[in-house]
Amino acid sequence: MKHTVSRTPLPRVLRRRDARLCLAAVLVSGFGTSALWLVAGVWVKDLTGSDGLAALCLLALWAPTAAGPVLGALADTVRRGPLLIGLHLLPAALLPVLTAVDSPGRVWLVFAVLFVYGAVGVVQDAAESAFVAGAVPASLLGEFNGLRMTVSEGLKLVAPPAGAVLYGAYGADAVVLLDAASFVLAAGLYACLRVPERSPARGERERVRIAEGARHLWRHPRLRPLVLAGGATMLCAGVNGAVLYAVIDALGHAPAYAGVLYAVQGAGSVVAGLLAGPALRRLGAHRLAGYGITVTAVAAGLRAVPSDAVALLCSAAIGAGLPCVLIAAFTAVQRETPDALLGRTAATAHTLVLAPNAVGLAVGAALVEVVDVAVLLAVLGVVWAASAALMRQSAASPSRTADRSSSDANPA
Repeated sequence: MKHTVSRTPLPRVLRRRDARLCLAAVLVSGFGTSALWLVAGVWVKDLTGSDGLAALCLLALWAPTAAGPVLGALADTVRRGPLLIGLHLLPAALLPVLTAVDSPGRVWLVFAVLFVYGAVGVVQDAAESAFVAGAVPASLLGEFNGLRMTVSEGLKLVAPPAGAVLYGAYGADAVVLLDAASFVLAAGLYACLRVPERSPARGERERVRIAEGARHLWRHPRLRPLVLAGGATMLCAGVNGAVLYAVIDALGHAPAYAGVLYAVQGAGSVVAGLLAGPALRRLGAHRLAGYGITVTAVAAGLRAVPSDAVALLCSAAIGAGLPCVLIAAFTAVQRETPDALLGRTAATAHTLVLAPNAVGLAVGAALVEVVDVAVLLAVLGVVWAASAALMRQSAASPSRTADRSSSDANPA
């Protein structure tokens, strides 16, 4: 029995030294990042008294995502291991600049640092996706990405409150320095990795074309529907997020009830991250994405029911469904993209999938003012389900077979 359990996929991922170090780096740097993004808005609000300026903190972090295809090209021009080390040391050196912010007149420094922080994060994501594809066998990428999602979502449950407590006790400087230290530690963990990498030849660096990643995604029969459905899903997720407070009003609760719904949604995402890897091996990327979208679409529609129990159940279902789509899409990109293109392709995929979320937030914020929330949620559920139909149509048996490597059938 002991021998059988040791051969299951999840322990195989955790037993790999490189995978453990990568996950540890994600854990420590992600803790600092999650703490800072909340505290930055609170800090700016305290300094200026402006809700709009506080909201701009999140925009400054997200805005560089639109330049993903351009920024991601950097990950295809140099060795990714040293690049990841440098990309973690850069914000560690930059963040202490924020300790000089002590008045409304210096708030611009917060936005400038957060914008650079966000741009570095885009390159980090591209380099990490490409690096992990070389450090982890293709048959275990789904499990790794599922664990990474679990770590990221788990951090969102604990790091923001911890950052808020630290901010209340010692001020913003303490959170800033904590985040800087987390990047230094993550850089040290990446420095301990021993993943063989070849340096791109000079001719390859000169021939890097930014649009090649987008062309690869568009021409690939399995990646195109996954990325398009992922983008449509995140667009709808943005609309869904924008109506949250209208849902809370319909339930008769104070706005602070959003914290409860977010926590339940995060718990659903943690569970989904643990289960998504084995599900990906069994179902294939298209079916997993299709089921995830279907669950999320149904849950979004049911949020129109004015019931606390239904609202909590729907939040958990949305938290479980969304990661399935993201893990399926990004794992497929890692598996089906040549190494020389992987940085640009991963960054382009992240932009196409995640950037629509900001558009959805804007659209939802406008619609919720003029459309009854129950009607809006019902229409949203139907539209969302349409992308699940796209996945069902593209989930032919060849795509499922392609998602399973020979090592899946013969585990080591």
